[in-house]
Amino acid sequence: QVQLVDSGGGLVQPGGSLRLSCATSGFTFNRYPVRWYRQTLRNQHELVAAAWAGGGSDYADSVKGRFTVSRDNDKNTVYLQMNSLKPEDTGMYSCNTLISGDNYWGQGTQVTVSS
Repeated sequence: QVQLVDSGGGLVQPGGSLRLSCATSGFTFNRYPVRWYRQTLRNQHELVAAAWAGGGSDYADSVKGRFTVSRDNDKNTVYLQMNSLKPEDTGMYSCNTLISGDNYWGQGTQVTVSS
């Protein structure tokens, strides 16, 4: 059974940092990309970052230079390191993977950037 478990969110001041984790199980982790999405206060569903199976990564323009996505194939876990956080980064962050046409999601972890 495919499972993704998000963690690491919280309340942080502008300019601060957080590291999100997406622990996975139930599939061959190193063969599939894992993506981070967020649902913002404006109810927008955005793709934030992608960690490709081959080791590459992509980012939304809004987070380039501030966020870093990485994967640990030994721990079947993807991380999202978020630095220089801004109030507009506030949202519910969820990890996702697509396997044989089926989408699988973590339960989400809330990130709030506020002074």
